[in-house]
Amino acid sequence: MALLVLPDAGKLRGNQLKDIPEINPATPLLIIISGPSGVGKDAALSELIKMDRPWYFPITATTRQPRPEEVDGRDYHFLSESVFRQMRERSEFLEFAEVYGNLYGVPRNEIRKGLNEGLDVILKIDVQGSATVKKIAAEAVSIFITPESGDDLRDRLSQRNTESEADLSIRLETAQSELAEIGNFDYRVINRNGMLAQTVSCIDAIITAEKSKVYPRMVNIL
Repeated sequence: MALLVLPDAGKLRGNQLKDIPEINPATPLLIIISGPSGVGKDAALSELIKMDRPWYFPITATTRQPRPEEVDGRDYHFLSESVFRQMRERSEFLEFAEVYGNLYGVPRNEIRKGLNEGLDVILKIDVQGSATVKKIAAEAVSIFITPESGDDLRDRLSQRNTESEADLSIRLETAQSELAEIGNFDYRVINRNGMLAQTVSCIDAIITAEKSKVYPRMVNIL
């Protein structure tokens, strides 16, 4: 009978440790969360903020009027159109766009602040804005939140009671074109009715997977 001789465990461990390659530490990510109006981006973001994670949430600036439950400096920076345009002329926005007659912009200094502190920056913007950010920061992680169906999205928008029938029609028409852009995103997350926790869990899992990559994404915002 052949005798199986095992190598010394201490030597084996030592040799194995010498062969382990040096792993680069995970760098801060820029995560884009987007999707059509009414799909639940704000609700998902609110739940993400409650989680105990090393994340930073920059506040978007807008010229639209705040909704009753919204607070300036928490939900948005609500600016006059003149102030917004002055900031735009000084190139203070990473991206800006006009959406349904209102101006929206992401301040560059807030993005830099989060990244410089070593935090993953989570940015909630519309589909148009996400395309602009990807041109500037190609290594950004883009996540598209989608409804289960067109009927589901119509119901969500109708239940908000924040748009007239004409505005609702425009938003639904815009949503169709936005849904067609899903192929330009890295990930898709379906936000099913009554299952917001699952949606948030999926986003959390995507970020965890990205942070675990051997070759991490490198984001640089000038």
